[in-house]
Amino acid sequence: MNDTLVTVKNIVKKFGGLVALNDCNLDIKEKSITGIIGPNGSGKSTLFNVITGHMKPESGSVYYNGIDITGFESYELFSLGMLRTFQIAHEFSHMTVLENLMVIPGNQKGESLIYSLINRKKIKEEDEEIIQKAFEVLKFLKIDHLKNELAGNLSGGQKKLLELARTMMVDAKIVFLDEVGAGVNKTLLNDIADSILRLNKEKGYTFCMIEHDFDLISKLCDPIIVLAEGSVLFKGTASEIRKNEEVIESYLGRGLKK
Repeated sequence: MNDTLVTVKNIVKKFGGLVALNDCNLDIKEKSITGIIGPNGSGKSTLFNVITGHMKPESGSVYYNGIDITGFESYELFSLGMLRTFQIAHEFSHMTVLENLMVIPGNQKGESLIYSLINRKKIKEEDEEIIQKAFEVLKFLKIDHLKNELAGNLSGGQKKLLELARTMMVDAKIVFLDEVGAGVNKTLLNDIADSILRLNKEKGYTFCMIEHDFDLISKLCDPIIVLAEGSVLFKGTASEIRKNEEVIESYLGRGLKK
C-alpha cells in the first residue's frame, strides 16, 4: 500500500538568475510529521510556496494523493485539504478569536443571495453548527478562554495556536507549518508542540514543518529533510542527522555534536 501523500519531482524554481530550487525531489508520507531544515537561502519557504500553490515552478511536478497539482491555485488546494501557515501569523486582527474561526469554512449558505432571501433558517442552522465546531476546536487546543479576545491582541504563540485552530475548521488533510516556533515563548511553544502531536495522533493530520529550533523539530519530526542550495542533502531521523558529517559541515555546526 502506497502511503505517500505528497510527492515533489524534479522541481526547479528560479528568481531571475537565482536558482531557489534545483531539481528538488522528496515525498511526504500520510499521517507523518515531516521536518524541513536548512540554512537561510536553501529554498525551504520557496518549496512550501510551490507545493501549496503560491508560486509556479519553472519545471517539475507536485503530486497530492496521486493527482498532479502542479500549477493549482492555493484556494483550489485549500478546498482539497492542503493548508499552510506562515512565519508571521495572518489573523483577522480586528475580529475575535471565535469570529476568526467562523469565517474559515468555504461555501457558507450565508454567502448566497438566494439563501439570504428565501431560507434564512438554513443559514441560522449552519451558523450554529459552525459555532459549535469552533467551540470544540478551541477547547481541543485549550484556548477556549480566548474566544472573545480580539485576535490582534494575542501573543505570538497564541496567534500560532489560532492558525492551527483555523486549519481544524476545514478538517485539513495536510498542514504546512512555516517556523511555528518563531518568536514564541517556551511555555506556549510546548503547548503548540503538544497540539501538533495530538492532531497527528488523535485526528490523523499530516504535517510538514520548517523550523530552525532543532530541539523542537527533533521532538516532533520523523523524518527530517535537510535542504541545501535548493536540493535535498539528507533525509533521516534527528539522531542520524546529528551524526552526518556532511550535514554538520554544511548547516548544523560542530556545536550540535555532543
